[in-house]
Amino acid sequence: MYLEHFGLNEPPFRITPITVFFFSGANRGEILDALIYSLSEAEGIIKVSGEVGSGKTMLCRMLLEKLPEHIETIYLANPSLSREEMLYAIADALGLDIGDERIGVIMHNIQNKLEEKAREGKRVVVLVDEAHAMPLDTLEELRLLYNLQVGNAKLLQIILFGQPELNAKLDQPNMRQLKDRIVHHFHMQPLSRNALESYLMFRMRAAGYHGPNIFSPDTVKLIASASNGLMRRVNILADKSLLAAFVEDTHDIKARHVRAAMRDSELKPADVLSGKKLLAGGAVAALLLAAPVAWWALDKQRTEDRGQNTEINVASLPAPATATPPADAPHAIAAQPESLPVPTPGTETAQAAVNASTAPRSIVTRPDNLPAPASGTEAVQAEVVANPPPQPGQAVAAVPPVADNDLAISKLSLFEQRMAAGKQLLEQKNTVASIQLFYNETINQKRTEGFLIRADKLGTLSEIYLLPARFGGKAGLRVLYGTYPSVDAARSGINDLPKRYQEAFAASVYIY
Repeated sequence: MYLEHFGLNEPPFRITPITVFFFSGANRGEILDALIYSLSEAEGIIKVSGEVGSGKTMLCRMLLEKLPEHIETIYLANPSLSREEMLYAIADALGLDIGDERIGVIMHNIQNKLEEKAREGKRVVVLVDEAHAMPLDTLEELRLLYNLQVGNAKLLQIILFGQPELNAKLDQPNMRQLKDRIVHHFHMQPLSRNALESYLMFRMRAAGYHGPNIFSPDTVKLIASASNGLMRRVNILADKSLLAAFVEDTHDIKARHVRAAMRDSELKPADVLSGKKLLAGGAVAALLLAAPVAWWALDKQRTEDRGQNTEINVASLPAPATATPPADAPHAIAAQPESLPVPTPGTETAQAAVNASTAPRSIVTRPDNLPAPASGTEAVQAEVVANPPPQPGQAVAAVPPVADNDLAISKLSLFEQRMAAGKQLLEQKNTVASIQLFYNETINQKRTEGFLIRADKLGTLSEIYLLPARFGGKAGLRVLYGTYPSVDAARSGINDLPKRYQEAFAASVYIY
């Protein structure tokens, strides 16, 4: 109806997954690259989680298009299959005629077919959509299928796409064998406000629009609040906003158009949680990969303990291009700051640290990293620093913290001290990894100083290292915790983080 009015070739905000509208920002592109790499070079079960409407099915469709020719796919769109039905579906996809054979015979035939494809140089991957709804018996049968191998090579790879409920299902004691075989965890982050603006215009351009940006900042803010950064809700609101503007015969999308779309969709802004206003913000996490998050928390909506489900990317994955980080964590403790301009450091020493090499020698990132907690409200700060927990176990951090030059460093601000410590960290030859608490795509010395003051009160300041980095051509900052002699030690160290850090951040392993 409004296509000609806006000069569009097709509707830009369909909720049906169409790969030409795939948005690579907000960690989608990096997850896709990491999935392709994992399937081509590694083994193990892969899990991709995300809230309803976060773009999991679109990612799955893109993966089907982008995989190399030697990788054959079996797509299971119906998760409610029984174990027998699933085996029949896989056998059928492999071109087997199994009739009414017993389960054991079906498994034998599937193994023979997979071995035949392996001899032909082909690999088979099963993609399970909506895996959170799959019965436990069926998930267990998938594990048994994954165990099939010839020599040292696995015959089948598996990717599970599911909502956060999948994490809870895998945490059950009878699912521990399947969970232990999951080697890569990726999380689909909601769109931050900055990413949302880019997403809206990306979809418009993909649909043929050639004019200026028609979404005002107030409009983007309102859509972000009402959608919680979830793509499906964004599409619904944007589509109805275009229709409302068309009815008024205007080409600019205003807040009133979005409010009309919200009323029609029965969506409300979600900017208040328990009387505390959460702040919008930005940071990824290309990357890279954690416990489920929502862009703004809805009242009484979050129940999952992120500290018990930290997701880490393995060292074998290369660092894909960093996408725009997500805006807000789902709880008041983890509210995120707005992106701010890069300030000029206060001393030449700090400036030298910022100008130091911004790319570590080898970086492992995750699509689900979360940014620093917002310091815009005293209530949020109080949540983070209240009741300091005990220090992390000494057994994990076998490598001692980087030593500061006490005389010179003592004259610097906390920000400058930890920047200098970060520079020394990169020169350590016996240090392999750290725990990345968060990173910001801009450097805000004042805000970071606030975090360091709270770390000092917690007694963890000596474990904090600041590393300059670049995100999309911008100077940013990584905040790391501890030094470890191996990736496994760093991974174990995540469980020993102070409780407040486990609650506030989706920690990941960072490799130098």
